[in-house]
Amino acid sequence: MNKKAIVAACIVVAALGGCAQTGMFTAGNMTSVELSAPNYEIVAVGVSGSAKASYLLGVTYSNGPQTGSVALARIGGTGQMYKEAMENLWKDFEEKEGPIEGRRLALTNVRYDADSHNFLLYSDMKLAIRADVIEFTE
Repeated sequence: MNKKAIVAACIVVAALGGCAQTGMFTAGNMTSVELSAPNYEIVAVGVSGSAKASYLLGVTYSNGPQTGSVALARIGGTGQMYKEAMENLWKDFEEKEGPIEGRRLALTNVRYDADSHNFLLYSDMKLAIRADVIEFTE
């Protein structure tokens, strides 16, 4: 096998052996709650959570709540950014307002912010989720 064939094979393996992750999960089965009756109270405003992932030899992008990357290897974070950010949001809530277990809570005014950086060999992205929390009283 000549050197050109070896180099070509390495490029193909590297291109197919990388990692990628994209976007946010948008479910088609979302529950709609009408907050017209006085059966709730706002218990927290502006709770937040964030997550970060970094990559080697790749490109990341963000467009509002959508984020994505295509890279050779992830070198930081788990890649489950929406899951991590939401878990961190609830941790933030629990630190301020106590345990969530047994309470009837819902998020409202949910906002997503994403940021990405691309350098020659290194890229990263950060996702932040911010929301208000309501608790149903009856």
